[in-house]
Amino acid sequence: MIRDQETLNQLLDTISRFVRERLVPAEERVAEEDAIPADILQEMKDLGLFGLSIPEEYGGLGLTMEEEVLVAFEIGKTSPAFRSIFGTNNGIGAQGILIDGTEEQKRKYVPRLATGELIGSFCLTEPDVGSDAASLKTRADRDGDHYVLNGTKRFITNGPVAGLYTVMARTDQNNTGAGGITAFIVEGDTPGLIRGKPDRKMGQHGAHTCDIIFENCRVPAENIIGLKEGQGFKTAMKVLDRGRLHISAVCVGVAERLIEDALRYAMERKQFGKPIVEHQLIQAMLADSKTEAYAARTMVLDAARRKDEGENVSMQAACCKLFCAEMVGRVADRAVQIFGGAGYIADYGIERFYRDVRLFRIYEGTTQIQQIVVARSMVREAQQG
Repeated sequence: MIRDQETLNQLLDTISRFVRERLVPAEERVAEEDAIPADILQEMKDLGLFGLSIPEEYGGLGLTMEEEVLVAFEIGKTSPAFRSIFGTNNGIGAQGILIDGTEEQKRKYVPRLATGELIGSFCLTEPDVGSDAASLKTRADRDGDHYVLNGTKRFITNGPVAGLYTVMARTDQNNTGAGGITAFIVEGDTPGLIRGKPDRKMGQHGAHTCDIIFENCRVPAENIIGLKEGQGFKTAMKVLDRGRLHISAVCVGVAERLIEDALRYAMERKQFGKPIVEHQLIQAMLADSKTEAYAARTMVLDAARRKDEGENVSMQAACCKLFCAEMVGRVADRAVQIFGGAGYIADYGIERFYRDVRLFRIYEGTTQIQQIVVARSMVREAQQG
């Protein structure tokens, strides 16, 4: 649902220009230095990117789902590392507090997430717990008006730099399933919260992850989201639809960028006496990529509109994440092929995107988890029908 088309157009034009003029020229530097320059980070804050989906009453832009995916299409046209730094603030870092938190918790933390004063991070995955998140082992034991957290979280996005962590920990040791999990708000300077060394990754350099270790980390009981034990896993599940649609839209943006780059190169590069774009097998790869990206854009917009209309879009969001993450991988592979030997060389940037997009099929729920979600939803609908 678009509330004000003219205002949205201005926002999209501003972000598109920012991506084109500031972010794209900095891609190689970010990849080499494994860091986003401070001046660009400040510009992102000034543009309101850290508060895209946060309501205006808490200092954000309050975008609808449809508006957010339109912005994500534009953000996707540059290195995914740029989106990663503000993505958690708009997603689970803020949405969990907004959906299930107390008003006091919202007022205390969300405005600072919206401005980027606080970088948010979400701690669910553990060394032995990934897709089976309900089996997490991190403990939170009650001690007076505090809880004592012990355990290790792994592959935590923004872990090295975050000032606020949403941490899933088991408060009921007798309940080994989802019902024993509670969501805590843990400030970054809390004693006993230890950041591991940044991970060396295959791609998305500039987007940092690390282990977060809790060693007798004392967290006030008032920092339980919503002040209710046992609701943590449910809180996490409530924000998945928005996160999956956002990531899907980013995949579409990256695919469209790759298609533009591949088409431009194919029109300039000559073999057998003519531009390679005139060879039908090159045209086939371009056409397949364009068709898949168009299908992906269409399904993301449809799901976003349905969500804005109040529909339960859990199945549609999983469909989008499944298709879009796989689609952008195929588009990246074709782009490397169209560039030929140049596509394998770092100077052209295509191989960097090829590595970057591989992560989309893993995080925010693997492709296989999306398949399970879709299939179970189909069975449930058939049984109810």
